Amino acid sequence: QFYFRTTDVTGTVKLPEGVEMVMPGDNVSFEVELIAPIAMEERLRFAIREGGRTVGAGVVSKIIE
Repeated sequence: QFYFRTTDVTGTVKLPEGVEMVMPGDNVSFEVELIAPIAMEERLRFAIREGGRTVGAGVVSKIIE
């Protein structure tokens, strides 16, 4: 689940080639395809949650339509 402001939406993560896992403290750029369109803008912060706990956070760097 990705949380943008007060909206949560499911998305699919596409990690860069050669990256299979991201560990705590790592920084990585990746693409996300959301299952539903939502209002967002570049530089918007988001959280990644799984099973009720936050497992990551990030910033939207580019919107690909």
